[in-house]
Amino acid sequence: MNPTVGIAVILTVFQAAHCQMVKDLSACLLGQNLRLDCRYENKTDNPLTYEFSITKDNRKHIIHSTISVSENIYRSRANVTMHKNLVCLHLQSFTTSDEGIYMCELRATNDYTGNTSKNITVIKDKLEKCAGFSLLIQNTSWLLLLLLSLPLLQAVDFVSL
Repeated sequence: MNPTVGIAVILTVFQAAHCQMVKDLSACLLGQNLRLDCRYENKTDNPLTYEFSITKDNRKHIIHSTISVSENIYRSRANVTMHKNLVCLHLQSFTTSDEGIYMCELRATNDYTGNTSKNITVIKDKLEKCAGFSLLIQNTSWLLLLLLSLPLLQAVDFVSL
């Protein structure tokens, strides 16, 4: 086999092995609702499937999923939104009985390397409140934020030292 062809094959396999990767999983409270932000890096145009689950009492419960069937207890309380490189789980009426180890699991269609996932332990009393500014940043382009901040920058009187 030609060494150049061998290297090309290895690089192709290596790239396919890293089609998507969960980079970060964070949790916060938005009113009485839990929000889990699952940030990922995606290097393919293949459709993304996801699964949010909770492990409590040594048992895994599916909250919301495009991979398997969600449990009845969570169906009416959970919904998912997807933005660029972000999958958000919203769980309504979060209580202490919903505490546990939450997992975000992602899989790209036709990706044979398996799933990528991250876990986070969620305890109601230790959750931060979701910041309004972070919501704005997630849903707004940086260019728009810059344009919106220009009047503020013009209003500031800079004193040269």
